[in-house]
Amino acid sequence: MELSDLRIFLAVAREQSVTRAALALDRVPSNVTTRIQQLEDRLGRALFTRDSKRMLLSEAGQTLAGYATRLLDLAEQTEQALRVAEPGGRLRLGSMESTAASRLPQPLARLHGRWPQLQIQLRTGTTRFLADAVSSHALDCAVVAHPDAQRPHDVAALGEGLHGDYLFTEELLLITPPTGGPPSALATFARGCVYRERAEDWLRAAGTDPARLQLLELTSYHAILACVMAGSAMAVLPQSVLALQPTPPPARAIGPAHCFLIRRQGQDSANHQALLAALRD
Repeated sequence: MELSDLRIFLAVAREQSVTRAALALDRVPSNVTTRIQQLEDRLGRALFTRDSKRMLLSEAGQTLAGYATRLLDLAEQTEQALRVAEPGGRLRLGSMESTAASRLPQPLARLHGRWPQLQIQLRTGTTRFLADAVSSHALDCAVVAHPDAQRPHDVAALGEGLHGDYLFTEELLLITPPTGGPPSALATFARGCVYRERAEDWLRAAGTDPARLQLLELTSYHAILACVMAGSAMAVLPQSVLALQPTPPPARAIGPAHCFLIRRQGQDSANHQALLAALRD
């Protein structure tokens, strides 16, 4: 059994789809399918239950997932113990869409200037998606927002076995169409987005049931802003993103969101420390 087999297995378990796992791993779907079949043949057990839409872990798959995670952790710890303590090679970084647009460009430029041999692979997603990807070894680290405004330093809320280093605090803003009038829709990312959760909490506290609003689930802040500017929806954005707009729509603050660089516990490395230093400069 090879470590690459375990990484492929965990990616399929996380994505519940061969196609999405192949995309995350930068492989063709047929290769992922073949490796899973070979692993099942080697173990003599079905690792997934399959239906028309999803691949879910079987009982044997759930058992393997725990061992696979521990084996990959041990392999990484071994590499770190023997590796020269200088940044280099590949660093798989995850980031929220807002952070990638507004806060990462300059730190990543500094990082490249200091350590040109360090190759950054960036993937964007929601906080929940990124935390799962770090836990399952699909990413080395990720910049995420903490889901609990009352306990912002309780990193356990992001996922078991994760360590978080505080980076910055975003001010979240509720933006509304410049034309005025109460919009009947909320433009947002898919479930798993902490900013969406905070928007729904704020609406409830203000006396509006989010379930009564039409939800426009979009994949970029450009699309979200376009919906707001067109008058079709309201949205919640971090102030750092709104500051990039030449003519921002009306906005009101709804509270802070604390952001962290997360990694697996015990998986510190020279690459991670170099990134953290660049983000904090």
